[in-house]
Amino acid sequence: MLISILGFIAALIIGIVLGLTGGGGSILTVPVFVYLLGIDPVLATGYSLFVVGISSAFGAIKNLQKGLVNFGASLVFAVPAVIAVFSTRKFIISAIPNVIIKNQHMLVTKDAAIMVFFAILMLAASFSMILNNKRLVARKMLTQPKKTNYLTLGALGLFTGLVTGLVGAGGGFIIVPILIFLAKLPIKKAAATSLFIIALNSLIGFLGDALQIEIDWMFLLSFSAFAVLGILLGISFSKFIDGAKLKKGFGFLVLIMGIYIFYKEMMM
Repeated sequence: MLISILGFIAALIIGIVLGLTGGGGSILTVPVFVYLLGIDPVLATGYSLFVVGISSAFGAIKNLQKGLVNFGASLVFAVPAVIAVFSTRKFIISAIPNVIIKNQHMLVTKDAAIMVFFAILMLAASFSMILNNKRLVARKMLTQPKKTNYLTLGALGLFTGLVTGLVGAGGGFIIVPILIFLAKLPIKKAAATSLFIIALNSLIGFLGDALQIEIDWMFLLSFSAFAVLGILLGISFSKFIDGAKLKKGFGFLVLIMGIYIFYKEMMM
């Protein structure tokens, strides 16, 4: 009972961070499911897709109402991404053997491999949140806009969909820079469009799981409700709290957790 309560409190905190910073909080969803609630890593990545998708959808709806979503860039990026994430959940995840490597020196299981890959993603996300990229972005904004590279944008959409499908994270820290530098979108529109893409990727990717495994809908909807409540609180708090500074501090938390997960899985 206590563990369940802590899990829902964690969902609330994840939502608040998402509401305050516009991204990043969802990367804690899988560790909460696996290490706090004891859910199997493969199932946890599927559950995470649903939570991330529902949470992002609330933000995306607000952005749509404000006219901040670029549908052209969304279409080019999201179509291959959605195909990749659905195919990964439906076919690739189930095709990976439970024991990948087994000999007298090493044992690598499917669950461990997924969590190690997730830890690497967490480290990459933490550096993205911690490092100050304002100068780089400002330099880009001063240059003359070039023609959008749709071919590269679509290829990176495919890659992002694969990553999202494997680890169940939204990938906003990957998508936003791509939309800024390849789709030539202003920062605010890139963030809004990213949230729209994440919602599509995550929810359609989750269908790949929903079609083949049994889902505890009562738990999943309850967890998602707390995350959404957190987002609404975070949006309200954002008027009084500096989201940029919070995101940098949160980046250090993600860094520490990524190192912990990597160490824990490698030492097992």
